Amino acid sequence: MIKIVEKYGNNFAIVDQNIKINDVQDALDIMANAQYLGKTNLVIIHKHSLNDDFYNLSTKFAGEVLQKFSNYNVRLAIIGDFSSINSKALNDFIYECNKTKNVIWTNNLDNAYKQLI
Repeated sequence: MIKIVEKYGNNFAIVDQNIKINDVQDALDIMANAQYLGKTNLVIIHKHSLNDDFYNLSTKFAGEVLQKFSNYNVRLAIIGDFSSINSKALNDFIYECNKTKNVIWTNNLDNAYKQLI
């Protein structure tokens, strides 16, 4: 489910690309595994692992998931190509998240490592 990688002296939990996060409980399970197995609060998720509802802000799924990450003090990077997003609301959401550095939306794994530390 997750792979623990040490980079830059920190452990990172990388969620398998084949895992699908369909609800808040799935996100909580990933956080618990990262903190218990990997002893880390740095999680990297691939764009394709998140249910399509995550990217439709009106479902509130993204807000619920990201609130859990915030509540449990787990930093998150979501990696993928977001350049084709046509939603102004989602683009604004990504921009605001990236300003906080608690949730990072980036195009590749190396950027995710660097921005999470």
